[in-house]
Amino acid sequence: MRFQLEGLTVYFPYEFIYPEQYQYMLELKHALDAKGHCLLEMPTGTGKTITLLSLITSYQLAHPEVGKLIYCTRTVPEMEKVLAELKELMQYRQRYFEESGGAPPILALGLSSRKNLCIHPKVMEEGSRESVDAGCMRLTAPWVRERAQNDADIETCGFFEGLDGAGPDGRLDPGVYTLHDLRVMGRKRQWCPYFLARHMIAYANVVVYNYQYMIDPKVSQMVSREMERECVVVFDEAHNIDNVCIEALSVNLRQQALDSAGRNIATLRREIERVKETDAGRLKAEYQRLLSGLQAQGALEEEDTQRWLANPALPEDVLREAVPGNIRRAEHFLAFLQRFLAFLRQRLAVTQVQNDTPASFLQALQETVQIEGKTLRFCYDRLTSLIKTLEITASDDFGGLHAVADFATLVGTYSRGFAIITEPYDDRLPSVPDPVIQLSCLDASLAMRPIFSKFQTVVITSGTLSPIDLYPRILNFNPVCIASLNMTLTRDCLCPVVLTRGGDQLPVSTKFDMRSDPQVIRNYGRMLVDLAATVPDGIVCFFVSYLYMDTIVSRWNDMGILQELMQHKLVFIETQDVVETTLALDNFRRACDCGRGAVFFSVARGKVAEGIDFDRHYGRCVVMFGVPYQYTLSRILRARLEYLRETFQIRENDYLAFDAVRQAAQCVGRVIRSKADYGLMVFADKRYQRHDKRDKLPAWITQHLKDSHLNLSTDMLLCIAREFMRSMAQPYDRSAVGRTLLSEAAVNALDTAAPPAAPAAAGGASAAPMQTD
Repeated sequence: MRFQLEGLTVYFPYEFIYPEQYQYMLELKHALDAKGHCLLEMPTGTGKTITLLSLITSYQLAHPEVGKLIYCTRTVPEMEKVLAELKELMQYRQRYFEESGGAPPILALGLSSRKNLCIHPKVMEEGSRESVDAGCMRLTAPWVRERAQNDADIETCGFFEGLDGAGPDGRLDPGVYTLHDLRVMGRKRQWCPYFLARHMIAYANVVVYNYQYMIDPKVSQMVSREMERECVVVFDEAHNIDNVCIEALSVNLRQQALDSAGRNIATLRREIERVKETDAGRLKAEYQRLLSGLQAQGALEEEDTQRWLANPALPEDVLREAVPGNIRRAEHFLAFLQRFLAFLRQRLAVTQVQNDTPASFLQALQETVQIEGKTLRFCYDRLTSLIKTLEITASDDFGGLHAVADFATLVGTYSRGFAIITEPYDDRLPSVPDPVIQLSCLDASLAMRPIFSKFQTVVITSGTLSPIDLYPRILNFNPVCIASLNMTLTRDCLCPVVLTRGGDQLPVSTKFDMRSDPQVIRNYGRMLVDLAATVPDGIVCFFVSYLYMDTIVSRWNDMGILQELMQHKLVFIETQDVVETTLALDNFRRACDCGRGAVFFSVARGKVAEGIDFDRHYGRCVVMFGVPYQYTLSRILRARLEYLRETFQIRENDYLAFDAVRQAAQCVGRVIRSKADYGLMVFADKRYQRHDKRDKLPAWITQHLKDSHLNLSTDMLLCIAREFMRSMAQPYDRSAVGRTLLSEAAVNALDTAAPPAAPAAAGGASAAPMQTD
């Protein structure tokens, strides 16, 4: 449909629109009009992706001054899904412009790592991302290509050369290109898809890529630094964005990394001696470049297309400074690294936990090895320049030294918002020596601050942002729009329940003092067996940790519960090995497809909880065993909680409950992926009975949580499950969907009145060929 939204012509590729989608568009338009940031929660399965794309691309069409849409996702499948929906939207929009000569051309593409875009037969088989990057570098580095001109035995990449040889013609025509489309085009034209995409993002109207390309300073400096201020940045599925920010600015150094860094320094020293004997002019030219203060621009600009030469984003006052004189010469820089590495080795040899701030760490560094914090700022920058000058292509072998340089740069740059904790033992296994120096970012706003200040509109959205008012405090920004929308449904297809007692009326919980209780373990197991006998198709179970899942599954096996469960359904388990988990998921789906039914054991905060959908018959019931709190004895977590309390006045219990409940909501939301879907959500812990936990769940879940579904025993849960599954199995009139949908005429009529709030109707339905999220 095409309709008016406060004077904006919106192109939406479906015959009907949900009321919550209309409200979502209104909030989004208000943020774009105000040139400010927004925080929007929209229920799972209500077409959030197509709503975002429709509104923003329509806004771009009406306001040419608005820059490109930068759509950040977490995974490659999500990226492909966004581009597929955008392609459908553009095909629909084109029909409205056929009579007037067609719509203005649009270019949209996805950008991912070389591992996902490389088409070179040998390099693409390298395996890990680092190996693919290094393999690409060995074939495309400028000095390799220069030598190949005089030596036919030196191999280069034909696809890279083909793109380079195309010159100005090496461009993409207007259109929407998925990663698959780019690979197909690359093989057809003999062009490198990765470098083609990197080149074309400057000309694209819509760019879709991973969070790290925007948040991680080592990558964003390379990819996103040229993006104009007028761009609209969207972070989809952003419920864990604060954790992503912290991980991007944190570095852990163990003994293996320091040993590797020592070997890297020895390799660099040998290379420097070799270059001195063969081509000393290269080192002199680098020194002159650094002497002129042009290192930040010139040393990296030529190679900024190489990910391994990423330069951490530093504050502007640092970038304006020249590299300090004591590390300009290559030999002096290596001596500097050697002293810093010796200091790290000394710190790692502690027998007790040490907790430092950046200031105290730098003071000890100055007193011990006479290294100034200001010099550390340029460590990563100087290292990448030296590796380039020495023409070293095996960059994957320098991971240890890169980590040390990254650590040094962060410590030298940020004076607060970090903790440096040295632990001689694993905090969960005190008897196991595992010394580690952890530079942990405590303030997520440090990574987001450059993004909020650079771009005029940043959209943070997800289906599970509740309690939504905590995000502006954690990320330290002032959104112009905050909204949490409900779901309009025509039948009760969501059934959240709170289980507090087992069949023997004893309470169940994963609280530390109860989780090992045999009766709790037995009650959990009996409840799952009874559910497996009642619920058809797939059941998904989430545990609070891998350790707890391993423990309870082992105990169930000893009690004979696991064998009884497998009489009803097959059992599959997520592990920390990606390949094993992928295989288990495939077999789980096969078991559901053939009608055998299956149970999948997973972990909150794991890969499955964050990125895998259990829609339709793959997930008719989800069980959240316990409240997924973080490991509260972690010293890093304790340091962060203290920082949040002192800096943002966020109480420890408030943050821990907020984090645990958003993870639980994310887990149970895996089973509802469209309005045609239905599922039973079991919160199996007596603590969900308390208002401080339950009220933090998203409104689209709590609006279906009836009083009669609280404080249940196993027997009461089974009665509700049978009634719910019987009700959902009945045919229903899909024409009734019109009561919760708006037609084009209805939407245009609403535009003249006050915008309606999305009604909080109960139940779930689907539009005829309606969109899914």
